[in-house]
Amino acid sequence: MLEDLDLSRHLAKDDYKRHLKALQIDLIRLQQSVMREGLRAMVALEGMDAAGKGGAIRRMAHSMDPRAYRVYRVGPPERQEKARHHLYRFWTKVPLPGEMAVFDRSWYGRVLVERVEGLEEPAVWERGYREINDFERTLADSGVVLVKCWLHIDPDEQLRRFNRRLADPLKAWKMSEDDWRNRENWDAYMAAVEDMFAQTYSEWAPWTVIPANDKRYARIRVLQAVSDGLRRRAERDGLECPDPEPVRIE
Repeated sequence: MLEDLDLSRHLAKDDYKRHLKALQIDLIRLQQSVMREGLRAMVALEGMDAAGKGGAIRRMAHSMDPRAYRVYRVGPPERQEKARHHLYRFWTKVPLPGEMAVFDRSWYGRVLVERVEGLEEPAVWERGYREINDFERTLADSGVVLVKCWLHIDPDEQLRRFNRRLADPLKAWKMSEDDWRNRENWDAYMAAVEDMFAQTYSEWAPWTVIPANDKRYARIRVLQAVSDGLRRRAERDGLECPDPEPVRIE
């Protein structure tokens, strides 16, 4: 899936502002209509370091009601979490009816970082595919909307973003030794990502793979994916749904 991705996709600044405003309005209308009817959503954003996950989340959250919105930045599990099943800490974050949970990295750490970094034996992370599929199927069957996005950048663009961060005192804190180590394992991560798509793409929890070399384009595609996911589930459940905003990109 990654080899065929057109990373040159670009959105002009004026078009970006127009699309962003329309989609933010669309999301708040969906939140105030179908989610008030009890719809729940979990949004998982994955991608290499500096792919733009945080920026997309900020634009998504900008106009939504914060009382029904939670963002989780997922890092290494705490000691008490390591003593339990790896999905335990995500079960505890399943949203209540009418709420949305957004994950900056997610339960896919088992088949990505834990695989590439050798933190788990192959038998363990290979079993993770089945466990994740069962987890997502259970959530979907209970009415949770699942939106999964992979934001993809190339190594050259990642390096440019790393250098810009290091040159900016307000952003240098984002960089760590882990970022450089992950970069050295780029090819191993790409192999793990392709396996992840092949093993965990499903009708109830499909992947949306987004070209993210242009941050503006990627942000719009993420908001669009969330809007589409909520609208599809609402229509399937027979809920009254506001008409979508007319502006779209592919």
